[in-house]
Amino acid sequence: MNIVAVQLDSVWEDPLANFAKVERMLAAQPPVEGSLIVLPEMFATGFSVDVSKTMHGDSRGTENFLRTLALRHRCTVTGGVVNPGAGGLGRNESVTFAADGTLLARYVKQQPFSGAGEDKVHEAGNEAVVFRLGEFIAAPLICYDLRFPERLRAAARLGADLFIEIAAWPVKRIEHWLTLLRARAIENLAFVIGVNRTGSEPRFEYCGRSVVVSPHGEIIADAGTAETILNAQILHADVAAWRVEFPALRDARWPEH
Repeated sequence: MNIVAVQLDSVWEDPLANFAKVERMLAAQPPVEGSLIVLPEMFATGFSVDVSKTMHGDSRGTENFLRTLALRHRCTVTGGVVNPGAGGLGRNESVTFAADGTLLARYVKQQPFSGAGEDKVHEAGNEAVVFRLGEFIAAPLICYDLRFPERLRAAARLGADLFIEIAAWPVKRIEHWLTLLRARAIENLAFVIGVNRTGSEPRFEYCGRSVVVSPHGEIIADAGTAETILNAQILHADVAAWRVEFPALRDARWPEH
């Protein structure tokens, strides 16, 4: 499978500008049909906690943009959106559309980032989500979720062998990002795709480092720090063979709920 990671420098709270930028980037480097295109967390606005600027109305413009990308490029597309939740709160979501525009998955971030006040404006999700992506079983995740290994383990229990982690992960903790992505790949015997934004916002600075990590914890592709598109190839046979050879998941003592 071909992975296309769009490492974006999002324009602050300006969806139309970000839609145009993504379109220009993909036009300059057209994805191979059938690829998985991944955009960062809240790519259309940046990591704003002002839900009056970020939350979808009835038109669901960001979702429609992602669906249009999927149809235009004949690719699966994953990206971050904010939709209405309960009690006036938003929901930080990862949505995935198939090449025919069908919604494949909607995942709500389970760990809103309290360090930025996200937990005050975004409702927390409460369950893992998986979906079939070719031969893979994929699980979406969002940013701070990465620090909570039980979130990925729950998806692994549902069969996930590919984790798609979208993020707005600041530069001051970028070594944590890389280390945790590798750790989650190793402990779950899975591929991990981490797609981060780059550039700056009023509160945070970012440096990208979108990566694809093998089930052995090896970084097999790294986007560096600039705004760019990263392409990488992954094979399901690699993860399948490793899970047969190495018994960690078979030996796991899953907690009872």
